[in-house]
Amino acid sequence: MKRLIFACLCASLLLNVSAFAQNLDEGKQHLFAMRSASAIAHFEKLHAAAPTNPEIIYWLGQSYLESDESMTERLAQARKVYAAGLTATSDAPLVKVGMGHVELLSGQTESARQHFESALVATQDKKGNNNPQIAFAIGRALHEAEKADHAWGVRLMEDAANRSPKNPEMWVLLGNLHRKANPGEGGNQAFICYSKAIEIDSTHGPAYLRRSRMAEKAQDYELQKSLLDKAVTKNPGYSAAYYDLYYYFLYRLKLVEAEEQLNKYIGSKPVKELQDEFLYAQLCWKKTDFDCAINKTEKLIEQMGAKAKPKAFRLLADAYYQRGLVSAKRGDNGGAVGDFAMAKKSSDAFFARKTADDYISFDHKLRADIMSKTGGTKQEIYDNYLAGAALDTVVAAKIDFLKQGQVYFKENKMRDMEAAIIEQILLIKPKPTINDYFDLTLAHYFSNRYDRSREAAQTMVQKYPQQVYGYEWSFNNAMAIDTVRKDSIAVPDALRLNEFSATDTAKFKKQYISSTRYLASYYINDARDRDQALVYFRKWLAVDPANAATIQGYIDQIEKSAAPARPGNAPSAPAGSGTPVRSEARKP
Repeated sequence: MKRLIFACLCASLLLNVSAFAQNLDEGKQHLFAMRSASAIAHFEKLHAAAPTNPEIIYWLGQSYLESDESMTERLAQARKVYAAGLTATSDAPLVKVGMGHVELLSGQTESARQHFESALVATQDKKGNNNPQIAFAIGRALHEAEKADHAWGVRLMEDAANRSPKNPEMWVLLGNLHRKANPGEGGNQAFICYSKAIEIDSTHGPAYLRRSRMAEKAQDYELQKSLLDKAVTKNPGYSAAYYDLYYYFLYRLKLVEAEEQLNKYIGSKPVKELQDEFLYAQLCWKKTDFDCAINKTEKLIEQMGAKAKPKAFRLLADAYYQRGLVSAKRGDNGGAVGDFAMAKKSSDAFFARKTADDYISFDHKLRADIMSKTGGTKQEIYDNYLAGAALDTVVAAKIDFLKQGQVYFKENKMRDMEAAIIEQILLIKPKPTINDYFDLTLAHYFSNRYDRSREAAQTMVQKYPQQVYGYEWSFNNAMAIDTVRKDSIAVPDALRLNEFSATDTAKFKKQYISSTRYLASYYINDARDRDQALVYFRKWLAVDPANAATIQGYIDQIEKSAAPARPGNAPSAPAGSGTPVRSEARKP
């Protein structure tokens, strides 16, 4: 009888352990499939039934870290779970790793490392081998942090994967860490790891997803789609693959297919989320159905109230702005004004709610565009371009963003602000080109700041002495600055341009004639140097056969004159050969 009771107890215990493992695995599958709301609901239910279980506490915290909230909110929620969990479990090693994960993402590197190492030491076997479960949890934390010891993560996971060789999750995480530890070079090792995971379990969605993202990065889009299709064929409930397929089609403007994948993504989630409506609004926006985008986003914001995400206000602001442009194009000025005003209101709401995690350069570009339609000053618009550029950490991205501002100010005839933007570009660009200085020269010139334009042109002369543009625009500006300063700047600049353009009078004919004509006029009218004037008139005659008769007339007049002509009787040049017309010049 005792044996029977003992056997029944053992069977019951095994069933409980099996049920617990199954319940735990179900929650993890939600998490790995990008169903964070379902994962949170699942682990919260398990936690209510077993509040001191370290595994449940760990995975509940991980679910919060993967939620759709801002990173600030995610970290706060996970920290709260792990702080309470450490007390409830008397500092269980797995919960320590969870807290270390939060600390690492919060920039508390040393404290995180202490938690990780303490958990490893506490769970090592008698031979000093690390516990694979603890190593896996540390590996997750190291992978998700940009600034972390990814090489250590690789070493931990290599050992863990070898100790749990039939666990596909181990191999996928090892592949992820290879890519983080050795960007580019780690791709081959990652591919091997993902393939190993698929070999172990052909339905393991994360392995297909990671391989598809490698294909996307390599711009092998056919392979990317093939792998995503395979992921949902092998595992029809794998939400993350439908999500990537939605964006795959959305970016290619295959909107019918995108909507089909979006419906599959939402249908695969046990717990529905209001934020899914944002994806529908996004699809409407991509269809240029701005009425639909506005209606869906406004309904979402109303339903979520104070919990509405900043990205919803960003989409609303842009949809109103785009609809305003459409209204203006068809002549509905009243509708356009109203839409631009609503765009401004939505943009204000975004900036009032944004956090560092929600905030991208585009937000300032959109705000600058909206302000240009709602009475914003050029200084306010300029400040938005500077603020947007400051958000980018990559210099090339900063420059590309600022160039959008440069184009805006140029097209809207605000050449002084265009020049200010170009000066910002020159401050951060590692190797400015002649085009950058040429653009700056013209922007100052067409905003009537000839001194500053000439300074920029002089820089071109210094940096690019084999190009004509610096000489030409130094001379153009010198003529525009002040006729009283001819001797100090205009004549020297004309002489330099004349000397340079004389090296190839066919290629630089325009510049040669312009400087030669100017010097001829100067020497006859200002310097009263008859012989020097004749030198330049004859040079002019040699390269300008179209106006030969007129130029020869000047020469004859000077040669017959006993004395230099008076300024009022100076020869006048043919039409079109005087001071440069204020129009855009061709870039070098």
